[in-house]
Amino acid sequence: MSQLPPLRLKKQEENRLKAGHLWIFSNEIDTQQTPLSGFTAGEAVEIQTHKGQVIGSGYINPHSLICARLLSRDPKHPWSASLLVHRLNVALSLRDLRYPDPYYRLIFGEADLLPGLVVDRYGDTLVVQLTTAGMELMKADVLTALEKVLHPKVILLRNDSPIRNYEKLPSYVETVLGEMPEHLLIKENGLSFEVPFQEGQKTGWFYDQRENRARLAPYVKGKRVLDVYSYMGGWGVTAAALGASDVTCVDASQTALDYVHHNAALNGQTDKVQTLQGDAQEAMKELRQQREKFDVVIIDPPAFIKKKVDFRPGIKGYRKINQQAMQLTAKDGILVSASCSHHLPRQVLQKIMQESAVHLDRNLQILEHGYQGPDHPIHPAIPETEYLKVIYSRVLSRH
Repeated sequence: MSQLPPLRLKKQEENRLKAGHLWIFSNEIDTQQTPLSGFTAGEAVEIQTHKGQVIGSGYINPHSLICARLLSRDPKHPWSASLLVHRLNVALSLRDLRYPDPYYRLIFGEADLLPGLVVDRYGDTLVVQLTTAGMELMKADVLTALEKVLHPKVILLRNDSPIRNYEKLPSYVETVLGEMPEHLLIKENGLSFEVPFQEGQKTGWFYDQRENRARLAPYVKGKRVLDVYSYMGGWGVTAAALGASDVTCVDASQTALDYVHHNAALNGQTDKVQTLQGDAQEAMKELRQQREKFDVVIIDPPAFIKKKVDFRPGIKGYRKINQQAMQLTAKDGILVSASCSHHLPRQVLQKIMQESAVHLDRNLQILEHGYQGPDHPIHPAIPETEYLKVIYSRVLSRH
């Protein structure tokens, strides 16, 4: 018999869980049998059907819309520190299979069956995010497991994600193992990059675009490239190293652009890379006024649609930047358009691009589609784990 307190679902609300999902929403709980007021945030629970059949074990946060998350489906093996170690080893085996160097996202939450946990690996440094009350409560077990499996020298907790607000968790950044270095080193596609240890966005680097950046190779050799929302040069420096004649990186952050120059120098591309600081849309407007044209334009913006309520204004934002990008794309040039908004379907992004081309009296050819890398695996029963889309297109004249 389980020693965990039961959490009962309403009638037939177990169907999504049985199909593979891990989330339970507050309106799916049978609060007559198991009142939410009886639980504390992060508490471990046994998840049951309306009739008391055991589905598995997980944790609960009665104050969150996503009220509970399933961690184990085996009643004989409920959630434990040893199961956490097992899940880490399973995740590590995938990354070892796919990547020759220890630079990747090691844990991608639900897709690695560890909801509420994100871990990025930078050699012997780990950057960790705990985004739920359940994982926050298990912080000591998480850190112990990471040390046991990976033997890192440094662990940084970047618990400053806005997602924690939904769980009513405090925001903080803390080095819990070792001494904080000044920079994080990344090795990607044969290149080296450095980012500031505590000042980078999210967990420091966007590993999810690695394969998409490598896909630039046949398009950029000898070409002028514009990299908008460049961050610290992942796309732009890669394009230069792949043979672009010159690259202009645009970002609102001067610190990020300082690192673009730093990373260009690290890879012997100083002479090819220049930067333009400012708001992306204003910068593209300025470049158009200067009658600049680029053979390859890359736009990789932050998520414009973080919640469903953002959909309409977000669509307008994606339409505007795609139109501006096409206006800067030379005749028969290449446009690489990305979105990390889960709520923006791939076909809608493609439709936005097509409508933008028609509006500008251009023709569009779709060449390739890019996805998040295999260190950000997609759980087929959890559509929320699939978020990144990249469309490689050719922007043609109508004549």
